[in-house]
Amino acid sequence: MKVALQTNPLISIIIPSYNQGLYIRETINSILAQDYSPFEVLIIDGASTDQTLNILKSYSHAPEVRWWSATDRGVTEAVNKGLQRARGEIWAIQSSDDVYLPGAFSAVAAFMVRHENIALVYGNIEYIDSNSEVIGEEVLDSFNLQHYLGRFTYIPQPTAFFRACVAKRIGGWRQEVSFAADADYWLRIVTRYKAVKLNRKLARYRYHPEQRNIQSSKIAYAWEKMINHLIIDGHLSIKTKRYARMGIHLAHYHYTPESDWINRSWHLYRAAAANPMAILNPRFPKRELIIGRYPLWQVLSKIKQRLGFKPRTE
Repeated sequence: MKVALQTNPLISIIIPSYNQGLYIRETINSILAQDYSPFEVLIIDGASTDQTLNILKSYSHAPEVRWWSATDRGVTEAVNKGLQRARGEIWAIQSSDDVYLPGAFSAVAAFMVRHENIALVYGNIEYIDSNSEVIGEEVLDSFNLQHYLGRFTYIPQPTAFFRACVAKRIGGWRQEVSFAADADYWLRIVTRYKAVKLNRKLARYRYHPEQRNIQSSKIAYAWEKMINHLIIDGHLSIKTKRYARMGIHLAHYHYTPESDWINRSWHLYRAAAANPMAILNPRFPKRELIIGRYPLWQVLSKIKQRLGFKPRTE
């Protein structure tokens, strides 16, 4: 796939929204502050009942901002409405509580103009709390499909940009895997076309109590469903399938509470059995292979506290 872009391609940012009045202004402002044009902002609101609509109305002075508000069936439907209305050559889907960093659009556009064969680009990410304070960052490795399937790396939605022509070929977000719809979308792109991780931070991801990903088990089962479909399709090599099967169990391991250490250990051992050589990768949680590590750690922690040792803070 080689698709030439004009020098300054139109970038379409799709923002699904519902009752994110505490954060959505910061999201929109991070777009309007970019040192790049042209762009458009498409906000698909699910009939918010908080201050969101008043905030959206306050952007009547910004022709780049368009918004709609109506009841819907959730974020998947909202994203698909936005995809249908986008007019740009480069698209992105941004959460209504995350923000772009300065220079993100110009960096992405310049790269995609120069590299006609790249369908999706993403970058490193910072983490912020509900007060917009930076609490961490993630510097990701270069994109590797096997590592993505094996959950050794990921594509942060707030940093991802993709070509409109590719999106039109693969369709929209799928409701049947709604709790991992973004990961499923990236997967459908990167198994057909090329993806690149840029060596720069592009956005900030916000952690706060209202997030949808508190439904941990549903995310793991959605991941399992989409990966099983991919394995059945038969387009993966034997080695890649091993990573894919490992990733299913690492997803369940990751989203199972630490207190349920028996199930966590079960999924971790199944992950190791699915792809034994991957245990050598530093990203594989080898320490957790020690049976009973969590309850033992809990006991030792209580003993240390009784002896007067301060708990570790890192």
